[in-house]
Amino acid sequence: MAYIEKASREQGTMLPDRIKDYVSENNPVRVIDAFVDSLDLEEMGFTKASPAETGHPPYDHRDLLKLYIYGYLNKIRSS
Repeated sequence: MAYIEKASREQGTMLPDRIKDYVSENNPVRVIDAFVDSLDLEEMGFTKASPAETGHPPYDHRDLLKLYIYGYLNKIRSS
């Protein structure tokens, strides 16, 4: 079972804009995205979970790490 795939930032919508057009070129989100994509997460100990045969597939570890870093930098806490 594979990870849940995120929506492509290049995919067009009903509007003429793309998702990536809503984020300015100098937004820190782009740095976080590039940084996490450059990491070798398996070497760092992030391994693919072994999901059960049934149920919902897991989220990609890269996406969750990006959310965690973004929340930490913006002092956003969640429980």
